[in-house]
Amino acid sequence: MADTKSLCANIKMLISDVDGVLTDGSIYKGANGEELKRFNVTDGAGSAIARTAGLELVLISGRHSEATSVRAAEMKIKEVYNGTLDKRIPYNEIKAKHGLSDDEIAYIGDDLIDITIMEQVALPIAVANAYPLVKETAVHITEKSGGEGAFREALEWILTQQDRLDEVLLALRDEVQNPPETDPYH
Repeated sequence: MADTKSLCANIKMLISDVDGVLTDGSIYKGANGEELKRFNVTDGAGSAIARTAGLELVLISGRHSEATSVRAAEMKIKEVYNGTLDKRIPYNEIKAKHGLSDDEIAYIGDDLIDITIMEQVALPIAVANAYPLVKETAVHITEKSGGEGAFREALEWILTQQDRLDEVLLALRDEVQNPPETDPYH
C-alpha cells in the first residue's frame, strides 16, 4: 500500500457519514417525535478550513434527519444525501457530478454501512470509536471519537499530509480578520 502522503496528495473531496462521525451517535427524541442531535462546534470550524483549502465536502447519512440538514446548512455543506442506506448510489452520483475518480476522494465513517465506500476511495478514514471492521478498512484512524471533533481532525490530517495546513490556517485567519464588506457584523 502507498504511504499516506501519496494517498492524500490528490484528495479533492471529503465525504463524511453523519451519525457516529459528526455526532457521537446519540439520538434524542422528544415527546412529539422531534429528533435532536449533538454536534461539535469544532467540526463546523473544520468545514471552514476545508472551504479555504478548496476541498469539497459532502455528507451521506444512512438515516434521514432534519437535524442533519440544518447542521449541514450551518456548515455550508451544500450536498447532503439523507436517509441512504446503500451509500454506493449517491457516491457514484457525486463522482460523476464532480468529475472525480476514487483516488481523489477521502471518506470518513464509523459503522458497517460505510465499508463499501471506504473500500472504493483512496483515503478511508475511521473515527476512534468506529466498529472494529471499519477500523480494519481504514488507512487512518482519528484520535478523537465521533461527535468530539473527529471530522475536523481528519480534515487537518489530510491537509498536513498535503503540506498545506499552515498556509490554509493563515488564509482562514486573514479571511476572519478582514471580512468582506457584506459581513453583517462589520
